[in-house]
Amino acid sequence: MLSSIFTVGFLVSLLAGTIRLATPILLPALGQIYTQRAGILNLGVEGTMTIGAVAGFSAAYKTGNLWIGLLSGMFFGMLWSLIMAWLSVTMRANQVIAGIALNILGAGTAVYVYRIIFGVQSLPPQVTPFAAVNIPVLSSLPVIGQIFFQHNILVYLSYVMVFVTWFILEKTTFGLKIRAVGEHPRAADSKGISVAGVRYAAVLIGGLYAGAAGAFMSIAYMNLFTESIVSGRGFIAVSVVIFARFMPVRAMWGALLFGFASALQMRLQALGIDMANQLMLMLPYIMTIAALIFASKKAEFPSAYTIPYSRLER
Repeated sequence: MLSSIFTVGFLVSLLAGTIRLATPILLPALGQIYTQRAGILNLGVEGTMTIGAVAGFSAAYKTGNLWIGLLSGMFFGMLWSLIMAWLSVTMRANQVIAGIALNILGAGTAVYVYRIIFGVQSLPPQVTPFAAVNIPVLSSLPVIGQIFFQHNILVYLSYVMVFVTWFILEKTTFGLKIRAVGEHPRAADSKGISVAGVRYAAVLIGGLYAGAAGAFMSIAYMNLFTESIVSGRGFIAVSVVIFARFMPVRAMWGALLFGFASALQMRLQALGIDMANQLMLMLPYIMTIAALIFASKKAEFPSAYTIPYSRLER
């Protein structure tokens, strides 16, 4: 059995799968860095991703255009997160309760919308996914080319967004405003920064990223929509943000950790390892929890994390 595992083919397949499976964790995690740095804890990412998945799949299937599907997932993910922004910023509701409620509502709404559009079918409808884009020259490199340079366009874009997110948060005025309202909202308000406006924007950006991740699952990975398509990835994305200490590059490594665990359990099952299937499926979540416990001790949360702001309160 070990001779089947320690082969070049197995390792190439494992690492290529790691990069691909990390994508639907990385995208929502990057979005939640905006949201959580602004002081908002959005636990409704799971529901937002599910909404993005059904919206993206429905639009792509009906129009035959995958890009329209992606944009639809992003738009409806952002629209769904608007509810969370209203509850947490305007209504100053408990963010944990609001997020969990939106997860439940999102899952139910997505299934309801799917059945209205497609009905109940013996075979679920599918879309033709994004084709792999082989990077000239690089994709031809032995081993490395197969691992890094033979993915679809959305995988490449998600890793590019790591550096875009870092630049926006660290090198722009908008990023400075996000950090300011997360750390000292009253001081930011005194300087003329709209705390509510910045927090609304941060939550909506988080929803846009989560919607894109949901659309990725339905039109670039699974190629169909199911009730359990997200499978806890939204909660893991929130955990990855804490693991990453709110830094985009560290979030990429956290997402890759989960992607590696997911790819490993899939490859081990394919090899017929003598282990209970349920234990195999637990592997990615066990590794994520272990990493979170180790990293959360050193995490420094924004000073105004989960704390609603009002000018009238002192």
